[in-house]
Amino acid sequence: MIVKEVIGEIIKDSRKEKTILVNIKTDVGEFSASAPNGKSKGKHEAIPYKKTIEEDIKKLEGFKDYFSKEYIEKFDDLRRIEDIIEKDVGANTLFALESAVLKAMAKEQRKEIWELINPDAKDFPRLVGNCIGGGLHSEGIMEKIPDFQEFLLIPNEGSVEKNFNLMKKIKEDVEIFLKRADEKFKSKKNDEDAWVSSLDDRAVLEVLSKFKINLGIDVAASSFCRRKKYKYNQPKIFRSAGEQLEYISNLIRNFNIIYVEDPFDQEDFENFSRLLKKFPEKLITGDDLTTTNLKRLEMAIGEKSISALIVKPNQNGSLINLKRICELAKEKEIKIIISHRSGETKEDILADLAFGFQADFMKCGITGKEREIKIKRLIEIEKSLK
Repeated sequence: MIVKEVIGEIIKDSRKEKTILVNIKTDVGEFSASAPNGKSKGKHEAIPYKKTIEEDIKKLEGFKDYFSKEYIEKFDDLRRIEDIIEKDVGANTLFALESAVLKAMAKEQRKEIWELINPDAKDFPRLVGNCIGGGLHSEGIMEKIPDFQEFLLIPNEGSVEKNFNLMKKIKEDVEIFLKRADEKFKSKKNDEDAWVSSLDDRAVLEVLSKFKINLGIDVAASSFCRRKKYKYNQPKIFRSAGEQLEYISNLIRNFNIIYVEDPFDQEDFENFSRLLKKFPEKLITGDDLTTTNLKRLEMAIGEKSISALIVKPNQNGSLINLKRICELAKEKEIKIIISHRSGETKEDILADLAFGFQADFMKCGITGKEREIKIKRLIEIEKSLK
């Protein structure tokens, strides 16, 4: 397959913010793919655009003749694309371009995209869905919101479709419980289509614990860590790292929490490690800590800081690097969670990447058309293999 022309354009994500769509013309047809935007960003993640989205688009178009000299026939040939343009564009642009190339390759070979990554893939990721939100994703919606960024449902019903249906049902029921528990609740939703409540973290977990389902929390602790202390608004209190460790530990013990994402600041490998040592059976998960970055993952492995890893494809940009990260995580028995971003598009390739890389979980919300399209693609793959 040969890429004859590359055209970038600006589209809007689910938050109505600018992002990039890349269109390619090849000898097997025209294909396109888009990249999402993150709001809660780790400081070590790759920049989305080299300077601006507009400059990245100009760069893409300037490399047309270079791309047309490369014949691409397998996943690892994406390295040829990266060798040409990786230093000239940001992670969002590179991810969208490589995703479009994978679509073209799959079409040419009459395969599914996931088959280009791993034709022997067979295990489907469990879904992780954001049910109630706080933190940066919910700012400005209510006067008071939970300090933690996400309160997650993690069903285990044996199939993607059953898990999806259960999450949707529980989310509908949660609205009724929030109306009873929170007099300020107005059935409003945040960036990820999660309910926004004025309840504090513990009260939210008390609501969710009424349902027979595993729970997770994305603390996103870096967003409220100030000078090595954690500034909570509900109640207004500063917690030291030691107090944060004890607080998170108590929540794990008291609620059906199996998954804890970013419970400490993004540089605090030591306290991640302490929490994992206390709860070796739980998914102590790095996101801002690791930022889909191979060197950060190696540091976390060396410090024994995590048992699970968030993988956000556009946070790195390079799908070749993504493969290396997933391979290392599997080698070290670290669970992989392929994840969406808060500003999403109708791109569904995330499902193929999750299945192809044999991720243990796929985290992409519960409702909202930009999120449901990814889950429905995963269900489509599941049904095709029955």
